[in-house]
Amino acid sequence: MADRHAHLVGSIPGENAGEAMRLAMTTLGPQLRSLPDGETGDRRNWIISIIESLRTHPDLELAKEGDWSDYDKTPRFKVKHGHKLLGASLDFGQVAAVEASRPAFEEVRRDSGRVDLDYLVGVPGDFDMAMFTLGPVGALRHRRAFTEATVGQITSIHRILGDQAVFQLEIPAELVLLTKLPAAVHPPLARMFGKWLGGVAAASPEGARFGIHLCLGDMNHRAFGRMKDVGPLVLLTQAIVAAWPAGRTLEFVHAPFAAADDPPPTAESFYAPLASLKLPARTRFIAGFAHEDQSLDDQRRVLATIEKLLGRPVDVSSSCGLGRRDAAAARRTLHRTAELCAG
Repeated sequence: MADRHAHLVGSIPGENAGEAMRLAMTTLGPQLRSLPDGETGDRRNWIISIIESLRTHPDLELAKEGDWSDYDKTPRFKVKHGHKLLGASLDFGQVAAVEASRPAFEEVRRDSGRVDLDYLVGVPGDFDMAMFTLGPVGALRHRRAFTEATVGQITSIHRILGDQAVFQLEIPAELVLLTKLPAAVHPPLARMFGKWLGGVAAASPEGARFGIHLCLGDMNHRAFGRMKDVGPLVLLTQAIVAAWPAGRTLEFVHAPFAAADDPPPTAESFYAPLASLKLPARTRFIAGFAHEDQSLDDQRRVLATIEKLLGRPVDVSSSCGLGRRDAAAARRTLHRTAELCAG
């Protein structure tokens, strides 16, 4: 199907950026529109290394220790008494990561003949960074500092990469909260989250290109949230689209249908709310369901269901980055993605 492409969320198996990107191009090259740097090394575990680096931050102190072995065993920080947390004091390492991996990206792009390939830059959401650092109450009190830091790093990277960059805003906390809280609060929460995401985009450079990665969590390859059906996902997506600012392109929305180690459901009733989803014509929908532990026939049935309900072709991805799988499973997922794109 000519209109179906592959998407890589972020982490890819490899010892370094060059190795990871070459694996991606070998497996999926013609089907990719963008390429992340693979988020290898400490970055394979999403924001864990960023939060660990805050142990020495002069304005923060540890409120609860944690070893990241589960979602309730994570470290929690608080702002020191008498201190103020400012965005300028927070460095999430994204600019340095782009500067380090850009030469490998340019080499891979040149060698593959894909001069059209965009550089996908994963950007953890500001509220998500605040939540995982400070907890829910602290996140609400100090989100502004994380917003400023997030926008600052987007601005710096846009200065380096220009139109070549597509910024993927990664927001598991928002979707997970909708799966855990009563349905009555879902609409106002979704509108608030949409407004916050739109605010990040609006504060970023005009002309910046974005995508949204909705997520259910993948720490240690286990999900944090579960959906009875995709209603919360549809509600949140519509709220983000409604709040999206002019002058900032929303290139795609990536939606998780698998949940970490759990393959996607096959029952059509799970996907039924997708029939009401309305996206701008230029915003691609990326279905995050490619999974190595489900048969290809079942995966094709899931794909057909999603496309039937949306009334349009979709791009194919896993539900999250591949860094929490072992290398063999990650490679199987890459090959499965290629099979699904082929039809």
